[in-house]
Amino acid sequence: MVRDAVSAPDATGRPRRVTRRFPLFTRDTAPPEGGGRAAPGGAPAPARQWPLLTVVGLVALGLLITALDEFRAGTLIIGLALLGGAVLRWLLPDVGMLAVRSRFTDIATYGVLGLAIVLLALMIQPDPLLKLPFLKDILHFTLTK
Repeated sequence: MVRDAVSAPDATGRPRRVTRRFPLFTRDTAPPEGGGRAAPGGAPAPARQWPLLTVVGLVALGLLITALDEFRAGTLIIGLALLGGAVLRWLLPDVGMLAVRSRFTDIATYGVLGLAIVLLALMIQPDPLLKLPFLKDILHFTLTK
């Protein structure tokens, strides 16, 4: 029996979609593209999620190093871990739970956040490794009358 206007019975009489329009009511959510297992199903759970565990492990290491008063090195590791997550999401077809949204959105999110953290880590005072002279001009412009 046909359930809605976008369904039609197939050879066995069960309804099937005949249009690309979305159904009126969503009954399920699609997993993110690339959200399959990163290792075969028989592998232990940590091996199946190695991309996520790599990124989270590096971020945890960066946080530990930051807590041990090496702020620049720790934040650099955190930013590089996020950039590595973007590269893994781009190169690997299945990245497990590292895939949260669509491939483009994941790459853009990990990439922009990772790049911002790396740039900020390089500009940390004292003795910044990266000096952007226009930032001082912007600061003076916003604080003067």
